[in-house]
Amino acid sequence: MRAMEPLQLRHAYVDGSWEPATDGRTRPVVNPATEETVALVAEASADDIDRAVRAARRALDEGPWGRTSPRDRALLLRRFLDQLVERQDEAVDRVITEVGTPVRLARGLQVSVPLEHLADMVDRVLTTYPFSAPMPPTFGAGVGQGVVLREPAGVVAAITPFNYPFFTSLSKVGPALAAGCTVVLKPAPATPLSALLLAEAAEEAELPPGVLNVVPTGDVEAGKRLTGHDGVDVVSFTGSAPVGAAISAQAAPGVKRVALELGGKNADVVLEDADLEQAVAHFAYGFTRNSGQGCGCMTRLVVHESRHDEAVRLLLDKVAVMRVGDPRDPDTDLGPLISAAQRERVESHIRAGIAEGAVLTGGGGRPRYPERGFYLEPAVFTGVKSPMRIAQEEIFGPVAAVIPVADDDEAVAVANDSRFGLSGAVWSGDPQRAYAVARRIRTGQVTINGGGGGTNPHAPYGGYKQSGVGREFGEAGLKEYLETKTVLWGLASG
Repeated sequence: MRAMEPLQLRHAYVDGSWEPATDGRTRPVVNPATEETVALVAEASADDIDRAVRAARRALDEGPWGRTSPRDRALLLRRFLDQLVERQDEAVDRVITEVGTPVRLARGLQVSVPLEHLADMVDRVLTTYPFSAPMPPTFGAGVGQGVVLREPAGVVAAITPFNYPFFTSLSKVGPALAAGCTVVLKPAPATPLSALLLAEAAEEAELPPGVLNVVPTGDVEAGKRLTGHDGVDVVSFTGSAPVGAAISAQAAPGVKRVALELGGKNADVVLEDADLEQAVAHFAYGFTRNSGQGCGCMTRLVVHESRHDEAVRLLLDKVAVMRVGDPRDPDTDLGPLISAAQRERVESHIRAGIAEGAVLTGGGGRPRYPERGFYLEPAVFTGVKSPMRIAQEEIFGPVAAVIPVADDDEAVAVANDSRFGLSGAVWSGDPQRAYAVARRIRTGQVTINGGGGGTNPHAPYGGYKQSGVGREFGEAGLKEYLETKTVLWGLASG
């Protein structure tokens, strides 16, 4: 798999055309594995945001997109999907280059899974969802009838994070376009290349101009212009809870619909009758996946005290053999963190854990090789108490906190002792017991004994509490971009 050529200049995609930023500014894209600049991308300004929103507004209100039938949208989106599938290898290459994701994860979860989700949206959801549903007649002074219509919610501002740029961009763009909305996509400043690939596919698929616009920017004012823009109807954001709260405030004066997929501090609950080898293997992968840069990562191992020491030994054994290094090497388990600043942030949490009295039992240092790149070894903390920062804050790095508990009630209490509620897991030899514990954990998703069947495109994904508002994937994801209209009429009496 080849590396991308350095210093490629990439423009924004607005109204079906590739254009530089109006003020000519560019922003470098840095490969976190090598610390080298690999591309220059247009740095969109507030004026560029205005142009993109106007284009999306025209495509919705004056162009054909807002009036297309679900069947016609399915045909156009199938062309879009086919173009993305043809570019699958390039998508993997871009993810490795701009995120540093190891190639196995890049090919699987980063790229293949969102393509499967879009295929499900095109082939199943769009053909079965009730965009028009008749209501039962009413009887009173006369006879009434009606229909419930689900219509496009409008122009969507889609704002995505750096950690899964292709995945999160497609998880917003796919259902928004399927609903008949138009989109202005603003990728994270560090990872615009994957989002621009969607624009390339849209152009080749001949989606009408303005239906999908991609505007890379790190300009704070440009971001505020997008979330508060009068021409935007829906804001969909994936990222941190503080930024999500700020975006909600920016969107509030316009009473916009806001969908937020935010942080997580997810607990892997291991009861005393669990298959410990399987549970710990699941957790070891869970807290190190994408170098811990994921809101769905398992970061707290909540384990029955009778199995605690064995669990720690197994976890340290598994972490010790993990390979940190070149993300293009198929044997690599952990690539770099996204930036030097992010690595320092994670290291500051490690120092805080030690200062609070937790024990750094393994890892947590910078590897001697590779010499360049923002690499960090996975860290395992024991002696952790639930109120500690390392058990409460989303670190966004490969840091595990092992917390012993005495019984199921304490396990549930510790799992729920978080301002987040995105994901979680329960392990037990008794599936009914595991299910009872899972029902008590306040998160948007819980797996039992590892779940099954891989990532399910039908399963709604989102969180409780400060993990967000709304859901993604399948019918639930489509609904975020639809408005409901009731049309009523009277029937003439015989």
